[in-house]
Amino acid sequence: MLRNLTLTLLLASPALALAGDDHSTHSPNGHDHASHKQQQAGDHDHSADHANAHKEHKDDEHDHANHNHSGDEHDEHTPDKHEHADGDHTEHASAAHLTAQQQQLAELEIAPLQRTSRPHIVRAPAEVVANAYQTYVLSPRSDSSVVARHVALGDHVKAGQALVTLFSADVATAQASYRQAHSEWQRVQSLGRNTVGEQRYTRARSNYEQSQAQLQAFGLNQADIEALQGNGQQQLGQYQLRAQVDGTVLSDPFEQGQHLPAGTALMRIANEQQLWVEVHLPASENLSLTQAQQLRVAIGDSLVEARIGQDSHTIDPVTRTRKVRLEINNPDHRFHPGMFATAELTFTSPPVLAVPASALMPSPDGHWQVFVQTDSDAFSAQEVELGQRFGDWQQVHGIEEGARLVMQGAFFVASQLAKDGFDPHNH
Repeated sequence: MLRNLTLTLLLASPALALAGDDHSTHSPNGHDHASHKQQQAGDHDHSADHANAHKEHKDDEHDHANHNHSGDEHDEHTPDKHEHADGDHTEHASAAHLTAQQQQLAELEIAPLQRTSRPHIVRAPAEVVANAYQTYVLSPRSDSSVVARHVALGDHVKAGQALVTLFSADVATAQASYRQAHSEWQRVQSLGRNTVGEQRYTRARSNYEQSQAQLQAFGLNQADIEALQGNGQQQLGQYQLRAQVDGTVLSDPFEQGQHLPAGTALMRIANEQQLWVEVHLPASENLSLTQAQQLRVAIGDSLVEARIGQDSHTIDPVTRTRKVRLEINNPDHRFHPGMFATAELTFTSPPVLAVPASALMPSPDGHWQVFVQTDSDAFSAQEVELGQRFGDWQQVHGIEEGARLVMQGAFFVASQLAKDGFDPHNH
């Protein structure tokens, strides 16, 4: 009977049957134990079911919690959450609050934005050149040979000073003709017009004047020509070329004994008391030099005043620049042709909205921004577009006239703005 009861319980509940088998081995009273075990098994099953249910409930809560956590993360990226987060970030990132003490320590300079005329300085490369209008090129007027030079490169010369002695066969012929013509002219004059007759008188004067003009054409001055009139021992064919202007010898590419064809440049003499400065402006610069308030040229460590010499209306085909010629005085001979320089052309702009460079700071997205004082202790960032530059000042667009801006100390405001807008969670 006990065996049948055990079989029945085994069929009804495998777990209970297993428990009954284990206890039937050790119980002297199998029937009582079986009944008691059946009751305990039932109670055990109920407790197990309750535990399983409790575990499933915990799992559900855990899953629900996980689901809620995922949902919270998702909710943070929902439009409502995102807009709220962005709103908070914008509030922190676009406004900074500084007490009066902080503003004083940071040495903030705040001023209203106003339209003012700003000086506009255009700087361009330049070169000092000789004043071609006061430059003289010395050259023989006939084929000649160099006998001697009397000055060297870089010497300062005076008008009329002998520079070089040359020899020319053509000049020798002209000198001989002059001597003869001068003698005839002197004889005719002493005899008188009535004695020699009108024809001889006129012919003698004409020959004399023609021979004198020919020597002048060869480059002889009046003193050298008059020296031929006497019975001096001056060698025919030798003559001297003299300086026609006061100046400096800029070049002398010849040697003594050298044979020179007519027209060869022996020396280049320039008056350096007034020089030209050739300025190369970009072709895109549409500038009117007559509107410039100031023209200056920086040569080495010197800055000298200049004036307009010539404004070219063509573009150089090689450098693609517009050439402008300025004039400078050089009484102390400090400057020389060939020196590099920088021209500074100062213009005045019409009234514009401009801020100093210290008022501009880069924004996080790579643009430029200024800081507007919206309250006594509040400053907001506002992006602007840059226009023309006026030295240390920059024209700005996109901001209203009269806005109170941080002109000095913008870096401190930007640092405070970054500090206030810092998010440790990177949200």
